[in-house]
Amino acid sequence: MTEPFGARLRRAMDERGPLCVGIDPHASLLTEWGLNDDVTGLERFSRTVVEALSDRVALFKPQSAFFERFGSRGVAVLEKTVQEARAAGALVLMDAKRGDIGSTMAAYAEAFLRKDSPLFSDALTVSPYLGYGSLSPAVVLARESGAGLFVLALTSNPEGGEVQHAVRADGRNVGATMLAHLAAENTGEEPLGSFGAVVGATLGDLSSYDLDINGPLLAPGVGAQGATPADLPGVFGAAIRNVVPNVSRGVLRHGPDVSALRASAERFADEIRSALPTG
Repeated sequence: MTEPFGARLRRAMDERGPLCVGIDPHASLLTEWGLNDDVTGLERFSRTVVEALSDRVALFKPQSAFFERFGSRGVAVLEKTVQEARAAGALVLMDAKRGDIGSTMAAYAEAFLRKDSPLFSDALTVSPYLGYGSLSPAVVLARESGAGLFVLALTSNPEGGEVQHAVRADGRNVGATMLAHLAAENTGEEPLGSFGAVVGATLGDLSSYDLDINGPLLAPGVGAQGATPADLPGVFGAAIRNVVPNVSRGVLRHGPDVSALRASAERFADEIRSALPTG
């Protein structure tokens, strides 16, 4: 039986620190690296990031859209990137933000969470805004495969508030409802549940939300979007131990030099460790 994602992630966080680095090959970033905006540039970029950081991060988070824009050849690079990262001992969170219903949601789940899929990843980002229950096929398959999910709950983009802060008839807003669903999924799991939430590091004080979901909290917004590691305790409070800060441009802009990428990731990791409470 495969060890659950939450247990594997907790071990990686304890051993390496909780940093997540995105693999986000923007056209502009490929150009900054001196690479062409084509499949060859995409492959060189991705291979370099994996080579530089596979033993230094808790998670890699490839953004599937930047690979999909090149069609089947780009998806082939994504497959190789995921497989090489996992072979190097890193955990991979596929940032695909899939969300649908019924058989379509089941097909998305099979693409990323079925163990014999070429794109099998340790976890997947999903959107619950067709109703949390629509994610059921992904929840079931993740449990069977020992994988995890990260559900968009309180995201860092300003537009998200239109949906996530909407108040339901029971007086609770939508984001809080998603957190409650995840807490239920993770009940009794040790040392960490496998069903996490995406909660922006740029949102300020979140003390009005119950972030104690017994699962990981992926925190985008650190680095280029303006949040710093020192901000994290003020945002997440007592849930800080389960936070996985995500940095993409803040690290990737130091490429293609492998040593510079490593040094940047280590600086962020050290700052994050310093922000965590002791004891």
